[in-house]
Amino acid sequence: MNCAQVIMSLFLLAPCDDSGGDSIQLAITESLDSTGRLEQDLDRDPLRRPDLVLSFFGIKPGMTVLDLFSGGGYYTEIVSHIVGDKGKVVAHNNKAYVAYEKDQLDQRFNGKRLANVERITAEANELELPEASFDAALAMLTWHDFYYLDEDNGWPSIDENALTEKLCKALKPGAVLGISDHVAAAGSDPAESGQELHRIDPERIKDDLSDSCFTFEGELSILRNPDDDHSKPMFAEGIRGHTDRVVYKFRRK
Repeated sequence: MNCAQVIMSLFLLAPCDDSGGDSIQLAITESLDSTGRLEQDLDRDPLRRPDLVLSFFGIKPGMTVLDLFSGGGYYTEIVSHIVGDKGKVVAHNNKAYVAYEKDQLDQRFNGKRLANVERITAEANELELPEASFDAALAMLTWHDFYYLDEDNGWPSIDENALTEKLCKALKPGAVLGISDHVAAAGSDPAESGQELHRIDPERIKDDLSDSCFTFEGELSILRNPDDDHSKPMFAEGIRGHTDRVVYKFRRK
């Protein structure tokens, strides 16, 4: 089954932005079917379901999108193809991510293969973003990292409230903030679950944004896994790539 057939059979399971739904689906299909995508990205597609996730977020041609803590750039590349020549992706990483993902980032950006992507490297507390510049921002599998700390290996403490305020200023009114992350047990201390398990209680994400400029708009359940043991690290044998994950959409007021 090709990507277009997958979307046609499963897209109705996901809520989506009503405006331009068909054009969004087409752009995402063409992005995922584009030639030259990295082999490791193709392997991740069935596990991450970017067809449904990005449709849910309403990512479409012409947008300017921030990929916060973009890691190896899996979503950066897909979104780059979706937004096209008239759009732009700003792929953010900190120094630790750049070092950890060096081989994949070199492969992804060799030969200027993603011409509409601007890469920025900055620690979260020093991150500067132009005001009211983004139509959407993605924080994919990284909200728990706001509570992670490993200064010896280049991961300083993050002021999550200040980072949220930066996102508020950087996103245009009506812009989408799309978040996905590995689920920790309800009531988990984010400092513990983020540090030890690389997970977060989904309610903590909502709490972090409850007094901000963002309003919760919905959840996509396609990546939920009731068989996942929330007490194990997300990279534990047998569960990596199959964790219970939330997909939340917030809207900038």
